[in-house]
Amino acid sequence: QALSEIEGMGGGGDNLQEMRVRPLNKRRVDMHGFCNLSGFQRSPYLSARGNFANMFQGSTEEGYKAYHADKYDEDKNPNGIINLGTSENKLCFDLMAKRLTQTDMNLMEPSLLQYPDWKGHLFLREEVARFLTYYCKAPAPLKAENVIVLNGCGSLFSALATVLCDPGEAVLIATPFYGGITHSIFLYGNVKLVYVSLDSKITGTNTRPFQLTVEKLEKALQDAQAEGVTVRALILLNPQNPLGDIYSLSELRDYLEFAKRHELHVIVDEIYMLSVFDESATFHSVLSMDRLPDPQRTHVMWGISKDFAVSGIRFGTLYTENQDVSNAVASLCYFHGVCGLVQHKVAQLLKDRDWINQVYLRANHARLKAAHTYVTDELKTLGVPFLNRNAGFFVWIDFRKYLKTGTFEEELLLWKRFLDNKVLLSCGKAFECSEPGWFRIIFADKTHRLQLGMQRIRKVLEEREQEILAEEKEQPCQSDQDGRADSTDEVIFVSRHQEPTCASSSNLGDLIGLLQRQMRSSDWLQKNTAEQFA
Repeated sequence: QALSEIEGMGGGGDNLQEMRVRPLNKRRVDMHGFCNLSGFQRSPYLSARGNFANMFQGSTEEGYKAYHADKYDEDKNPNGIINLGTSENKLCFDLMAKRLTQTDMNLMEPSLLQYPDWKGHLFLREEVARFLTYYCKAPAPLKAENVIVLNGCGSLFSALATVLCDPGEAVLIATPFYGGITHSIFLYGNVKLVYVSLDSKITGTNTRPFQLTVEKLEKALQDAQAEGVTVRALILLNPQNPLGDIYSLSELRDYLEFAKRHELHVIVDEIYMLSVFDESATFHSVLSMDRLPDPQRTHVMWGISKDFAVSGIRFGTLYTENQDVSNAVASLCYFHGVCGLVQHKVAQLLKDRDWINQVYLRANHARLKAAHTYVTDELKTLGVPFLNRNAGFFVWIDFRKYLKTGTFEEELLLWKRFLDNKVLLSCGKAFECSEPGWFRIIFADKTHRLQLGMQRIRKVLEEREQEILAEEKEQPCQSDQDGRADSTDEVIFVSRHQEPTCASSSNLGDLIGLLQRQMRSSDWLQKNTAEQFA
C-alpha cells in the first residue's frame, strides 16, 4: 500500500508534488520524512520495492555519507567531521581490546567452522540464559531453549515484524524513537508503524516530558483501528533511545497489561540495560517480573553492541517463551546468523562475571558519567535546556529557541549548519519527534573530541542567537524570563543568554554565564588536555 502511493511504483498513486505537501495519516509512518523525493529518478533496473528502498533516504544517511567522506582524525584530518550522531560507546576500546585478545578467546575447532543450529550454538544460548538470569534479576533461571541468537537487534526487529505481522499490518511505537527501527520494521518487513506521539509538555497526567501513558497508547490504537489499520504489536525501548528514560516496574506492568487487553505482542528492547551509569537510577528488566501478564506475547531483546562498546560485532539475542514465535524466527536465522568464532568469543565474554563486574562495568559507568557531566555542564553554560537522564549514550537537547518559525524545515537547516561546521548530530525528525527543534547528541566519546565538538556546536548556536537578536532588536525589550521553559526536577532548564540590553538582565548570573561562555569558546581547553600534559 505504501508503495502504491508513489507514482509509477506499484500503480496509480498520488503525484510526487502532492506527496510533498499532503500529510499522511497522522499516526502512521511519514514516508516523506525518510524519503528524498526531490530529483528522484525511477530506476528501470529495480522493482517497485527496490526503487522505494533506493529513495528511502533522510538526514541520517546524508549525514553519515558526509562523515565517512570527511572523518575527523586528530593527526591526519583535524578539520574533519566529528561524529556525535551515531550511538556508539567509544570510551572502552582499551578494556575490550585487552579482553577479546586473551588466550581463552582463541579457539579453532570444526564445529565453529560449520553450520550451527540456526538459533545459535547451544553453549552460547546456555550462557546467554545464565547471563540474562543474573543481570536481569530474573526470579527463576531462564532457559536456553527460549534463547535465539541473531546478528544484531536490527535483524531481530525485522524477523519479529515478519513473523508477527502480515504486510500492511502495524505495530505501536512511542515517538521519539530510534529511527533504525523504521528500516527494520517498515522498509524491510513491510509493516507499518503507528505513532504514539509524545510531547514535552507537563500537563494533566504527565509528570515528566515525553511521558508514555496507557491513555496515549489507547488513543493511538483506537485512531489506528478507526482508519482500518490492524495493530499486532507494541514496541517498548527501555532504557529509551533517544530520551534516556528508564521505565519503572509499575509503568512496565501497565504497558504490558494494556497489550494483554488488546491481545498485542510486546517487543521489549533492553539493549542499554547495563549502560545505566548513575547509582541514583535503577533499571528494571521485564524479565525481572514475578509474573508477566501475557508471557506468550512478551519478547525481550538484548545485544552486546551498546553495553560492551562493540557495535562492530553484530550480536543480538531474543528471549521468548513462545515456541511458535521462536521457531518462526529461527527459520529466518539462516539469513542473519552469527559466525561460530564470534559465538565462542561472546560466550567467553558473557561468562566472565568477575571481569564484567569488577573491571568493565565499574570503568565504563565512571567514564560514561564523566563524559555526560562534561557535555551537560557545557549545555548549562550555553543556556540550553535538555533532559537530565542517567542511561544510554545520549542527551536529548532542546534547540527550539534557535528556530525562528519552529518548523521541521528550519530544524533541518540548523542540522545542516552543524554539519557544515564539521559536527554531526541527529535532529528530532530522524526520531519522528512531534516537536521541531529537539536534537540528540552522543557523549560517549573521548574528551578531546567532545571538547572540539562542543566548541563547534557553541559557534553555531552563538551565531544563530546573534542572528535572532538582530532580527528582534526593533522589538520592545523583553525580560530574561521569556527565554525560560518551565522548570521541573526531570529536566534541566536554563534561561537563554541575552546581551545585557535591559536592566533586568544585567545581573550577576548573566555576567558569570557570559564569562564562562567566553572562556569555553577559546581553544585553550582543546590545546591543553590532560593527555597532552601527561
